[in-house]
Amino acid sequence: MNTADAALAIAERLLDPHRVATAAPSYGIATLADGLPGTALLHARLSAVDPVFGAAANAHWNAAAEHATSAIGQGAGIYGAMGGLTASLVLGSPYLPDPDVTATATARSVSWLSARAADIAALYAESIRVGGAGTSWHVYDTISGLAGIGRVLLAAVVGGNAVAEPGLIAALTAMTTMLTDNGVPLPGWWVPTEQHPAVVAARLDHSGAADTGLAHGVAGPLALLALAHCAGYTVPGQQTAIRDAVAWLERWRADDHGWPDHATGEELDDGASITRHGRRAAWCYGPLGIARSLMHAARALDDALLTEAARADLAQLGALRNDWGIEAPTLCHGYAGVLRCATDLHAGVAERAAAGVAQSLDLDRPFLVAHVEHGISHDNPGFLTGAAGVALTLSDLAGLPSHPVTTPWDAVLLIA
Repeated sequence: MNTADAALAIAERLLDPHRVATAAPSYGIATLADGLPGTALLHARLSAVDPVFGAAANAHWNAAAEHATSAIGQGAGIYGAMGGLTASLVLGSPYLPDPDVTATATARSVSWLSARAADIAALYAESIRVGGAGTSWHVYDTISGLAGIGRVLLAAVVGGNAVAEPGLIAALTAMTTMLTDNGVPLPGWWVPTEQHPAVVAARLDHSGAADTGLAHGVAGPLALLALAHCAGYTVPGQQTAIRDAVAWLERWRADDHGWPDHATGEELDDGASITRHGRRAAWCYGPLGIARSLMHAARALDDALLTEAARADLAQLGALRNDWGIEAPTLCHGYAGVLRCATDLHAGVAERAAAGVAQSLDLDRPFLVAHVEHGISHDNPGFLTGAAGVALTLSDLAGLPSHPVTTPWDAVLLIA
């Protein structure tokens, strides 16, 4: 089975929204991470291949909207329900033969997301005013915070949806404040231990942590600020914040092979170098996602040396002959994520990742490909750790036709 056939075979197994909803975890049916918004995005991307996919995209969006009404309390993050549906509509609709068929729903969703961004930014500004200690992932990160929300709003603004601009400016202002060096050891994105999700907090000491990666660390807000700058959307101090974030990442690099997943509060206070590594090869953490963020920063700053440094990070990964520590073929911390990060930047890494995805295909699995976590296979249909994300990656790798778009689907990963 070649790459194009694999992408289409996965998509065909994901055509029925009821089947997707049944296979998704109950908490994730309406989310971009696990459910219908992710499969809708896949089908929209493939709508130029066959009209059946365009019809499926609309069916999945409608089903997602029905399920999202019971998930309204999940927050505004773009991998949740309402935020995820908005992201899927904003990035998916332009792939359709007639994007106007979703114009009303998209405008309504964007208006909601823009207002939520302004709310989050206002709460963050108030916490700074009263001297609050630290922040949380839900304020700033790609998955649940303003980095991801801001990226979707930027795509909406660039696509002509002016109602997104107030929320975008609010997000840029908040992230500029957060990333600007304030002259103390703990950076603006330091999160107290108790503010982390419980499963993460259990692995931290009492001093909290400042994360590095693209999913939950400084690389996400950095990518947003840089991408917005390149698109012509800036707020006062934005370029300085970009420089400060780049400098912080360079300061806390473990060695030529990458970064720790985080620096603890005690390590930040002490200032000593950290030698431990986080993930070697993943979108969410480690040199791949961070390198993509640094590439965006290099364009924003017109810094050729930074471009070379980011490419060198990928070259170091390509030179590793031992196992990358990858179990899954999926996007978040699997081969598909490596492939999307390395595409157009390092052919060797991309080819090795593509081979990893191909070797994971299994005709006996319900969606042809399964996510693997701690040795256990999961038949997830969704975007982040599921079949839809793999199929999107394979669609681009195969060069399957698509209608021209201003912002590609992987903007939701802040890769673009």
